[in-house]
Amino acid sequence: MYAITGITGKVGGVVARSLLKAGLPVRAVVRDITKGKPWADLGCEIALAEIGNAEALAKAFEGTDGVFLMTPPNYDPQPGFPETQANAAAVKKALETAQPKRVVFLSTVGAHVAEPNLLNNSRMTEEMLRTLDLPVCVLRAAWFMENAGWDADAARTGVIHCFLQPRDHPIPMVATDDIGRNAAEIIREEWTGVRIVELEGPVRYCANDIAAGFSIALGLPVRMVPVPRDTWETLFRSQGMRYPLPRIRMLDGFNEGWIDFQGGADIEHRKGQIPLDDVLKTLVA
Repeated sequence: MYAITGITGKVGGVVARSLLKAGLPVRAVVRDITKGKPWADLGCEIALAEIGNAEALAKAFEGTDGVFLMTPPNYDPQPGFPETQANAAAVKKALETAQPKRVVFLSTVGAHVAEPNLLNNSRMTEEMLRTLDLPVCVLRAAWFMENAGWDADAARTGVIHCFLQPRDHPIPMVATDDIGRNAAEIIREEWTGVRIVELEGPVRYCANDIAAGFSIALGLPVRMVPVPRDTWETLFRSQGMRYPLPRIRMLDGFNEGWIDFQGGADIEHRKGQIPLDDVLKTLVA
């Protein structure tokens, strides 16, 4: 039995479908029973649990060969990331109680970076998982190619206002299907201690590549227009953010190059197969 959190999302859904396709039992961990119904129809067990509820999570994780762990994104965290810290404490208690055979955590590129930024969310969860006496795999995925979905409507106008700068600076990106399939493979493997796997797409891409991909998918010229760095804080606050600095520093990290994979002899590096153009075609279909 494999417990899958985040199953209603892109990555978690791929993990679950991959395991089901292999004939393996899946327990869908959901917050709402209505969201679990489609998975029940596919033959999954259903467990109701919020990420901050240690008791419910422990029941969801109990008796499993593996847990695929995702934590809810928080794009506007309070200083010190108190929500992340509370969730991490609940997850730790649940895992210590349930004692699954292994855990695969969807982390992110740059989670090892100490510089304050939005990705410290994953860094804190990684640090908690390292304290467990369980086999843990930290799957550090690159920038999601599907993030470009936020720009699909703008692409149809021919102009996308971008935060990735310079426009020709490539960064690691990966398709969510590649993440899900790799996670489904890893969770069936055996290892001891903490294992780190870095995952990116077949090549690296820049903002101009996103524009070119949208141009192909839509059959019209699309160009990127950089959003001036000195306007970001005002813009993000106008959009309702209270604490924009972590997001700004994350973008700085990608743009300046200090957010990248850690590398090293003890870290496994994988490449997905899905190119950016294929993802963009799907997004606009």
